[in-house]
Order: sequence, then structure tokens, then C-alpha cells
Amino acid sequence: HESDDDSYEVLDLTEYARRHHWWNRLFGRNSGPIVEKYSVATQIVMGGVTGWCAGFLFQKVGKLAATAVGGGFLLLQIASHSGYVQVDWKRVEKDVNKAKKQLKKRANKAAPEINTLIEEVSLS
Repeated sequence: HESDDDSYEVLDLTEYARRHHWWNRLFGRNSGPIVEKYSVATQIVMGGVTGWCAGFLFQKVGKLAATAVGGGFLLLQIASHSGYVQVDWKRVEKDVNKAKKQLKKRANKAAPEINTLIEEVSLS
């Protein structure tokens, strides 16, 4: 059974575009659904080509980002060893230990049975 609260309005964009002229001015008069314009084979080819292009682009951008992060880390290490940057390793260790304690508390609250299993495995 369906109540008034559960009813939804379906919006047909083709009818919406015909009734609202700003849509036509923004997207053009022939901005109907692409499904009606091209055959299934053409749509599959277009989807494949655009998917391949997007994958190729993300691959290149990902490599560039990884290179930038790795290069930045390398430069930071060189600067540290050269004396330009001083790292307070005691503070780093203190912060890491604090983070480990917080994670352990949250993990104990989340699933205590998993933690006992992990402790048994690590003790063996």
C-alpha cells in the first residue's frame, strides 16, 4: 500500500526542456536525450572511447601526482639530511604512540572479539 508521504514525482527532462525556454537557450534546441539520436552500436563505441580516454587521462594524472608526492618526500629527506630541516623525532614518536592508543581504544569499542583474536595471533 502506498501513502501520500511515499509518492514521488517523475520529471521527464524532454517535456521540461520543451516548457522552459531557458533550458533551450543554455543547452540548445537539440538537447534532447542522446538515446534517441544515436544507434546502440554508436553509443557503445562512444562510451568505450570516452571511457578509454578518461582512463588514460586519470592514469597520466595519477602518475604525475604520485611523482610529485614522491619527489616532494625525496626533497624533504634530502633537506633533512643536509640540515635545512630539523625533525623532532621524539615528538613524532610521541604523536605516533598517541595515535596508536586512540586507534586501539576505538578498535576495542568497535569489535572486542577481533582484538582478542589479533592479540592471540601476535603473541604466538
